[in-house]
Amino acid sequence: MNNFKPAITLAFSGASGAPYGLRLLEVLVAMNYQVFVLISSAARVVLDTESNIKLSGNEQKATEQLSELFNAQPEQIQVFGKDNWFSPVASGSAAPKKMVVCPCSAGSVSAIAMGASDNLLERAADVVIKERGQLILVPRETPFSSIHLENMLKLSQLGVTIMPAAPGFYHQPQSINDLVDFMVARILDHLHIEHTLTKRWGYGEQQ
Repeated sequence: MNNFKPAITLAFSGASGAPYGLRLLEVLVAMNYQVFVLISSAARVVLDTESNIKLSGNEQKATEQLSELFNAQPEQIQVFGKDNWFSPVASGSAAPKKMVVCPCSAGSVSAIAMGASDNLLERAADVVIKERGQLILVPRETPFSSIHLENMLKLSQLGVTIMPAAPGFYHQPQSINDLVDFMVARILDHLHIEHTLTKRWGYGEQQ
């Protein structure tokens, strides 16, 4: 019997920004959350390109890879393939109430806004919306077209949190990791998870 904190679904789609999702996964595991991981085919390409992680397309092997990478306990990280319709995230009676898509491609934003549910990532997001759970999308695209903005507005009006990967600089970042932690910290804030990743505005010594 595990003693994990409530499961959170973390999905990686094909947008640039893999380090954001990886760092979020690392922090959630360190905080003893169970994490259900969804990774699109395009996201595996991005992971390899941006982080030199060649993640297997096999669920079990990918689970083992990420578990080893982040020193996770058995069953703490569970990877589900895009066609695994028997996974917990596919059903409103079993899916976690919190889900983050990080990074989130414009294509995934569109599919989620339309309720396409053509793969597990889209279905999982659809489930969270219909069950009135918490869905956070972290789009990494620039500039946004009117189509992108219309899709994000539609989702925002449904209660979805749209959090573009746009780190601030008021904490005087000294490295790329500091910028990544800024975004991960904001995600954790919205998940109502306590952390000490970054300084908050107005705290600490002012320059």
